[in-house]
Amino acid sequence: MSPSTADRLRLVILVVWITGFLIGTASHVLDLIVGGADTYSEFPPTLRVFWLSLTVLDPLTLLLLLLRKRAGIALGLVVILADITVNWTVFFTIGGNPLFGVVNQTVFAIFLLATAPALWRWFRSAQEQKRRPPQA
Repeated sequence: MSPSTADRLRLVILVVWITGFLIGTASHVLDLIVGGADTYSEFPPTLRVFWLSLTVLDPLTLLLLLLRKRAGIALGLVVILADITVNWTVFFTIGGNPLFGVVNQTVFAIFLLATAPALWRWFRSAQEQKRRPPQA
């Protein structure tokens, strides 16, 4: 694979990551706009706190990914794994989460897990290039 093809592939991977967390951000912000302080009120308080925390964690992940910080990869994985764990648990125990949503999140999580190593290496090389002194 030529360097330009590899760079395009990494960029596509990054765009998918960013798009996923942008969708998550928009979803939780819209829930807050529509539901206000009572959003997720039909669920236990700990679930409400978790889902509200995603209103901060999803855009933070986005920002770190845009800055090509490895912390964005780590945070993204933690967020999506926690989110699918919570959402599948709610789906099977309490109900109220649509199957379509939890399946889509799970597919996204699989994509993130599969592509995280490539993104990790790409972000490392980007950081190393920033540290190199300019060539004369």
